[in-house]
Amino acid sequence: MALKPTGKLDELCYPFIFETSSLCDFEVVTDELCGHIGAVLSLLPDHMPDIAQDLDRLQPLAFHVNGSIRGRLAVDEADIAWLQSRQDHYREEVAERIRGFVLPRGDVPVPQLHLARSAAKKAIRAMVRVDQEGKEVPPELPRLCNLMCNFFFTLTLVINQRRGQTETPFISKSYGRPSVAS
Repeated sequence: MALKPTGKLDELCYPFIFETSSLCDFEVVTDELCGHIGAVLSLLPDHMPDIAQDLDRLQPLAFHVNGSIRGRLAVDEADIAWLQSRQDHYREEVAERIRGFVLPRGDVPVPQLHLARSAAKKAIRAMVRVDQEGKEVPPELPRLCNLMCNFFFTLTLVINQRRGQTETPFISKSYGRPSVAS
């Protein structure tokens, strides 16, 4: 038996929640992404107004991504260019720290940025499924979400550097360098 709404407004959290397509999953994940960005904003130290300003501008873009498949495309090249410019700015600040994988650790809001990074990845994966189901996904959306993912990671490095903290490197046993036989 298929689940369906009861007809009671308070028992329906989202009009499309009972859909079986991946589009609703995408929308739920981008809602989660927007919430993670909000959490980061609420936990960000007052002495990092540049990051706060950027996240304040970025958070609504997560909701614009959310509605841009079912509704009208609400992000554009200017949004992507802006985020790329901010990514470039912060990447320059931490150029010496970008060396590879790190364990997602740190004082707040660093863990929340890692959760936002994961939510951006989930959104991209959901877009892949939406596309496979035959629904057109504007290319700006996965581009922006990929950039968001990398931006959140870069911000973790920036915040840790500004606090004088170092990341814990992660060396994969699965993908690490092969050992050389003697």
